[in-house]
Amino acid sequence: MASRQLNLQRVLSLFRVLLMVETVSGARGSLTEAHIGPQFSASGVNQTPMDDVSIQCREVCSLNVSDRCDFVRTTPDCRSQGGYLNYLEGIFCSFPPHLLPLAITLYAFWLFYLFLILGVTAAKLLSHNVAGVTFLAFGNGAPDIFSALVAFSDPRTAGLAFGALFGAGVLVTTVVAGGIAILRPFTAASRPFLRDIIFYMVAVLLTFTALYLGRVTLAWALGYLGLYVFYVLTVVLCTWIYRWQRRRSLVYSMPGTPEMLSDSEEEPVSSNSYDYSEEYRPLLFYQETTAQLLAQALNPLDYRKWRNKPVSWRVLKVFKLPVEFLLLLTVPVVDPDKEDGNWKRPLNCLHLVISPLVLALTLQSGAYGVYEIGGLVPVWAVVVIAGTVVAAVTFFATSNSEPPRFHWLFAFLGFLTSALWINAAATEVVNILRSLGVVFRLSNTVLGLTLLAWGNSIGDAFSDFTLARQGYPRMAFSACFGGIILNILVGVGLGCLLQISRSHTDVKLEPDGLLVWVLAGALGLSLVCSLVSVPLQCFQLNKVYGFFLLLFYSSFLVVALLTEFGVIHLKSV
Repeated sequence: MASRQLNLQRVLSLFRVLLMVETVSGARGSLTEAHIGPQFSASGVNQTPMDDVSIQCREVCSLNVSDRCDFVRTTPDCRSQGGYLNYLEGIFCSFPPHLLPLAITLYAFWLFYLFLILGVTAAKLLSHNVAGVTFLAFGNGAPDIFSALVAFSDPRTAGLAFGALFGAGVLVTTVVAGGIAILRPFTAASRPFLRDIIFYMVAVLLTFTALYLGRVTLAWALGYLGLYVFYVLTVVLCTWIYRWQRRRSLVYSMPGTPEMLSDSEEEPVSSNSYDYSEEYRPLLFYQETTAQLLAQALNPLDYRKWRNKPVSWRVLKVFKLPVEFLLLLTVPVVDPDKEDGNWKRPLNCLHLVISPLVLALTLQSGAYGVYEIGGLVPVWAVVVIAGTVVAAVTFFATSNSEPPRFHWLFAFLGFLTSALWINAAATEVVNILRSLGVVFRLSNTVLGLTLLAWGNSIGDAFSDFTLARQGYPRMAFSACFGGIILNILVGVGLGCLLQISRSHTDVKLEPDGLLVWVLAGALGLSLVCSLVSVPLQCFQLNKVYGFFLLLFYSSFLVVALLTEFGVIHLKSV
């Protein structure tokens, strides 16, 4: 609960970091046009002028095959505002028409791997730096938040953000919550449930109103963030009151040992608590060399765990290994649970060179990294030289056995590098989803509520199901609502606030037809159903309630897809 009490100041720290990044990126246009040489051009940016800027990129599929490549290269609507790869140009220019299915298949695999990168980065890194820089809730919701930030940076992809946030909300409150009730029926905590669902309904109502008005003003964006701060304070206050009342009742019932009873109730001791790692410790102590420490620190595979895991886990681990190795190489991790704080002298010194280089090459898709100072030396070379000097001084001034006093600073470097890795991956996800939408003529909203929402939520869903199987269904159920409240309030609020600070104008919202209203209505209806049905069941969630939620999501998905393809015709709002 201590991490929840620190949420407010960490949200503000996160906002300052992201505001700094967005403020710097606001000058990207003038900087790149004036100083970046012809050898570099941002992915998707073509300098060929186009007379009619109203032409939509979706019209490419209606052209002749021979004209599609030129159309994609010269149409402004087909250009991406970031990212390393131009996916539309890859589909229509790099692959011949008869190999279009192959291109789509490769893009699907790459999309899956991008979601894997997002999940691994958030789970392995951001959650470990909780004591120094960030907080656990942001680590779990980082893919959703960064996807929303990237999507809101371009008016053409704002529908992806709303589709993903609303789609994830419907998915979590129906499929995930229903799955928990089916796996392990339980009695929900009444006050936390009512508190979370009411706050989430208010957040959905704010978003619905913003969509209806067609814009998000500065006051509206600040209102999102203010509501989340108020939610955090409410959680902290309610938790403090609950603990105070419980301690008081225990004092009256057993005045001799109130704290001992409280500890035994809250954290039961397992009978199978033997630490088998003692068996693998060497009998004779020996001092590891610097090379051995570096090789051990860069090894992402635990051979003992590998032997005991099933084949499915091993297959997934094979896909994760390159990502985990790259993250170990580029991102320092400060772990307060370890005595040495996870201090690895050779690897941490290497981080002082590689992490700033990653920052330079991932900020605005590398536009600043290749900028040449005075037309002679690129920024990335200066970063490498400066990092090498700092790493050399740190290496000779520290030892392998004891972390330095400034070790906590590595947590900030690790958080910033992790955030930019996630931002880079989220940018690629948004770009590839938009490209698939152009090819299949799908709206951004339906892509957001399906692929983007599923990809960002699948990790949390499996985590909640695992908690339910282990006998903690109430904890898993609470995580469902706490995570999506953070995603929608910080995702929309911070995304629009950063866009307003960069463009100095209100964020214009253009819903993709009727589907957005169907999505918002379905989310509101699911919340109202839960708000009414759960108290009527005396907060006892059984399998019948779980199957009802699954049926609700299936019906919603069918209606959404039929609306997208024009089978269901409703009067336009």
